[in-house]
Amino acid sequence: MLFNSIEFALFLPLVFFLFWFVLKGNRKGQNILLLIASYIFYGWWDWRFLGLIVFSSLLDYVLGIQIHKEQLARKRKMYLLLSLLVNLGFLGFFKYFNFFTESFAEAFTLFGQSFEASRLNIILPVGISFYTFQTLSYTIDIYRKQLTPTKDALSFFSFVSFFPQLVAGPIERAAHLLPQFYVPRKFKYSVATSGVKLIIWGLFKKMVIADNAAVIVDGVFADYGGQSSVSLIVGMVFFAFQIYGDFSGYSDIAIGTARLFGFDLMTNFKFPYLSKNVSDFWKRWHISLSTWFRDYLYIPLGGSKQGEVAALRNIFIVFVVSGFWHGANWTFIIWGVIHGLLYVPLFIQTKFLKKEVSKARWRVFLNTLLTFTIVCFAWVFFRADSVNDAVNYIANIFGTTATGNFFMQSKKYLLISLIAIIGILILLFTEIIFERKKHIEIQLSPRYLVMISLLILFFGAFKNQASFIYFQF
Repeated sequence: MLFNSIEFALFLPLVFFLFWFVLKGNRKGQNILLLIASYIFYGWWDWRFLGLIVFSSLLDYVLGIQIHKEQLARKRKMYLLLSLLVNLGFLGFFKYFNFFTESFAEAFTLFGQSFEASRLNIILPVGISFYTFQTLSYTIDIYRKQLTPTKDALSFFSFVSFFPQLVAGPIERAAHLLPQFYVPRKFKYSVATSGVKLIIWGLFKKMVIADNAAVIVDGVFADYGGQSSVSLIVGMVFFAFQIYGDFSGYSDIAIGTARLFGFDLMTNFKFPYLSKNVSDFWKRWHISLSTWFRDYLYIPLGGSKQGEVAALRNIFIVFVVSGFWHGANWTFIIWGVIHGLLYVPLFIQTKFLKKEVSKARWRVFLNTLLTFTIVCFAWVFFRADSVNDAVNYIANIFGTTATGNFFMQSKKYLLISLIAIIGILILLFTEIIFERKKHIEIQLSPRYLVMISLLILFFGAFKNQASFIYFQF
């Protein structure tokens, strides 16, 4: 079920009514409702994969208790490994089986041997990367003795499948979200109102910016060989805002929806295109994933405790794995490698040379512009179908003789481009204001809220009800 669908527009008010007006004060009844609603929400896409999320929840619920009860270090580790193997095994099969078999076959070809790989018609369960990492953090934290396992199965199953953030995050930790299922909820008008405002802001980013930009992006990337340099740049920049509007829009709607039921989710984006360097970008972009890799990969690898060289190695591993997490394609791995390489000079500057970044306004502006530019070029690899396509796309920006301009191909595309540009300018203007106020969340005034709502109504892409990009991850 999509946040930007008619089905969800009917689903959410119904669940809200039952939650607060029928089951008010009944914590267990509310949790049962949330669990059922979450399974309906997830099963709306493909009911067959409900068994997978139920099994994953049951497995980690039982293993969490066993890890906590067990005194022998060997057996505790065995239970943890079982959780890792089963969860990552499911993720690996559904997401990476074809990638590994095809890469294996291609490796044979390089040595002059032929090897025919069988490709399976595997459907990727929506959100598997998100809820897998969420349940894994639960068992790992228990193993580290940083968390006591719950014996409230209902709360745990509701935590894993909580529908606002189930399929595209934020990736919540049990220590933060799970306790919220234990306590009675009281309706707070101010919290619910802030949730509605965040939902509207998220819909604006998704429907006005992302979905309109997507039309131009798809057209440019489909025929990048026939596009002018200007058109290629437009396609590249539009994709940067498409993926940001799409993904951060989802996070805003998820956080806002959770607030309607009295739940607090972590902030997942903090105005990333206002970043002053790549390190700053990753402190602002998909925060729930970057902090997950920090706590469960970078630190276990040794972090920075083994010296600067080892820290650089560990950082680079994290970026590569982060790229691979996004999808079974070399384009995502290269995207991760690019960000890892871009991080190295900054790391050397701050760690080896002990040099701080200048805070002069003109320097900050140039650094922000430079960071956005290199992030945009990296996004080409993220969007392209293959590494070869990405390389050729970038090469054509600097050396094409083609004269095509997809965004001016018709009045329709020109209008869509203008709508996307207006949305982007409103987004940047709003974020700059709140960045200067040191706010990490947009707080819409009533007049601004009305304007945004009208933009969604008149310029939102309603017809296609486009899926969210991160559903594929």
